[in-house]
Amino acid sequence: MTENENGPETQGLAGKRALVTGGSRGIGAAIVRRLLDAGAEVLTTARSKTDTVPQGASFVAADVRTRAGAQTIAAAAREALGGVDILVDNAGGARPFRNAWAIPDEEWQDQLDLNFLAAVRLDSLLTPGMRERRSGVVVHVSSAAVPTSAPPFLHYTAAKAALQNYSRGLALELAPFGVRVNAVSPGRTTTPGGEATREQWAALTEGPGQDGTAPPLGRDGRPDDIADAVLFLASDRASWLTGQNLTVDGGEFPVG
Repeated sequence: MTENENGPETQGLAGKRALVTGGSRGIGAAIVRRLLDAGAEVLTTARSKTDTVPQGASFVAADVRTRAGAQTIAAAAREALGGVDILVDNAGGARPFRNAWAIPDEEWQDQLDLNFLAAVRLDSLLTPGMRERRSGVVVHVSSAAVPTSAPPFLHYTAAKAALQNYSRGLALELAPFGVRVNAVSPGRTTTPGGEATREQWAALTEGPGQDGTAPPLGRDGRPDDIADAVLFLASDRASWLTGQNLTVDGGEFPVG
């Protein structure tokens, strides 16, 4: 990011109001920091506040997996920010199982609530204001692992696949109102949550949990790699992009 006499280049986000779910650590915290640095006013969420919430962001504790949690977050956004111009549905995660048929019903429902329906619920509460203002940006954080449909994570990739399909449809719905909707799909990224998931996978398989081969670009992703992609899509530099899924994975997964 370039510097000028007034500090970091704002990329057009000065005065913008942003909500980022799951912003207390990892990719979410990196997104919050990027948006703050770009001049936006930011509210973020998690189930409980930690000392890793980026300084300068407002915070509300809520469970995004529930309708009540989504309503709490939307109300907090209206109170703290006065409305939302940029909505980043980032909250997500997964717990691996030994195989597809070992995934219990309640885990399927939890993954749908966390990785798909959380975004649907918040979007339904906050995009009407964007429609009225005929301006706004929604970014859904999906996963580059969707095409692989790995059995230990089938509940997760199925929910993220639904999120990608929904993103495209919502983009078509909101485009006439000047609201852009895109998805970002991270590949293997070094975060506390990602490391914990890989440790669980390794314990199940009695192996490394992945093949250990670096992506073609030679390293795993960093949270800032994903945050930079979100910042681009949130800015006016992406003003003619909607309905897209931007894969950020160092070339790890095949496209198409």
